[in-house]
Amino acid sequence: MSNKNTNQHKRKGFSKLELGTVFWTSATIIIVASIIAMVIPGRFQAASEAIYEFISQNFTWFFLLLVFGFGVLLIFLALSPYGRIKLGDDDSEPEFAFWPWIGMLFSSGLGVGLVFFGVAEPMQHFVEAPFLGGPIQDAEAARIAMGYTYFHWGISQWSIFGVAGLAIGYFQYRKKRDGLISTSLEPIFGFNYSKLGRNSIDTLAIIATITGMATSVGLGILQMDGGLNHAFGLPQGPVTQIILTVLMTTVFILSTVIGLEKGMKFFSTMNMVLALFLTVFMIIFGPFSFIMESIVLGLGDYLSNYVGYSLRAEPYNARDWTRGWTVFYWAWVIAWSPFIGSFVARVSRGRTIREYVAGILIVPPILSFLWVGALGGTAIYSDLFKNTDIASIVQQDETRALFELLNTMPFTTLTSIVAILLIFLFLVTSADSATFIVSGMSLGDTENPPIRMKVLWGVLLGVLTVALILAGGLTSLQAASLLAGLPFAIVLILMIFSVIKSMRREPNKALARRRHSDNAKEEHKQF
Repeated sequence: MSNKNTNQHKRKGFSKLELGTVFWTSATIIIVASIIAMVIPGRFQAASEAIYEFISQNFTWFFLLLVFGFGVLLIFLALSPYGRIKLGDDDSEPEFAFWPWIGMLFSSGLGVGLVFFGVAEPMQHFVEAPFLGGPIQDAEAARIAMGYTYFHWGISQWSIFGVAGLAIGYFQYRKKRDGLISTSLEPIFGFNYSKLGRNSIDTLAIIATITGMATSVGLGILQMDGGLNHAFGLPQGPVTQIILTVLMTTVFILSTVIGLEKGMKFFSTMNMVLALFLTVFMIIFGPFSFIMESIVLGLGDYLSNYVGYSLRAEPYNARDWTRGWTVFYWAWVIAWSPFIGSFVARVSRGRTIREYVAGILIVPPILSFLWVGALGGTAIYSDLFKNTDIASIVQQDETRALFELLNTMPFTTLTSIVAILLIFLFLVTSADSATFIVSGMSLGDTENPPIRMKVLWGVLLGVLTVALILAGGLTSLQAASLLAGLPFAIVLILMIFSVIKSMRREPNKALARRRHSDNAKEEHKQF
């Protein structure tokens, strides 16, 4: 047997041994954390607040530099000859058409977070100035609020997903390795690096994924709870939240049992349709000219302030605005990145790095801008020119932001039902893709993990979500994201160095193949 075959044989046996350890370690940690949160919620909340304060105070600079660097790196790769490399064989073709691909990227990303913060964030900035001594509740405050919201939901967050997906997709589909995070670090640590190191990295990836997903599910459940209370008078509190979590968990388990092609594709399409419906509804019945002008102005402010906002820390004053918003977002998205990266790699197989980067950094952010501009812009217009008081209600309860806006529009009942359904389906698609990927990480089969494993992880995700909600709500959810995001940020850095090191070994013909292929097609057309 050749050395190569021997190494492959060892790797297979090693994987079987390590995967049991990875699963049981990560599952045990999640179960223990859930039990502690439910048994002593007061102490758990206090610990969450302390953790949040420590990480946000000491690592703001790290998160800001890191995420800015991600965006620069992806743009460089897309414009360089490396952009011609495919996430697959040179002759492979994309598995999904463009719009279904974009729909899955958007739905599995921060769709539920965008629904939660699409109105709440600009209204919060409107009444609490992002800058020390800045304006509040006037035209200038509205402009800053929209520009900063675009920044938080634009290129930066999608660059985090992009670097994780690039590393995973490159090694899995081009280098024919498994989809484990630990495997993507082999160019740095060597093919046979330690079992303990592999176990630790894969366990961390699973815990980060489940924690980040629990944060998103928790936000969605809190928003649905507030919406049902606001629109239909249903009781608001832990009982309703647990019922909603159980219902959502049941539906996304059914979806993941159906499979990626049928379940995920159907719900992703429904998400896009419902989100488009609400956006168009707001544009038609809202202040059309104001919405469009605010989007154009907001984009201009976003682009002109991109570098400044990306690197904005506040060392000269005691405010913690950046830590409370930007740092939380970046840590939250980093915690999501193992599963979002795996998922976008899975649905992007066969595309060039240039196509992949363009899809990740252009289309989803534009859709996010349209959503924020239509809904957040209408809410600000309502407070500025129609003397409503959405902002003060949002300050008291962020979960009611979207529904308070809909209450100022016609067909309130219909749009509230659509909004609740949209939140629910976003939760289903996000949780569906998360359990799919985590199951694959647990067993080393990211292409087709068994149904029983997906069901098990779905249940664990539901349990952790309930525990975090009961142990402190939004505070615990934010702290969990920071705690999971910080260590995995270091793993992301290693993944970047690993994929760049491997790309530099690509043969010259791989970098030029795309150009030669295009020239051949052009010559064929001429004849």
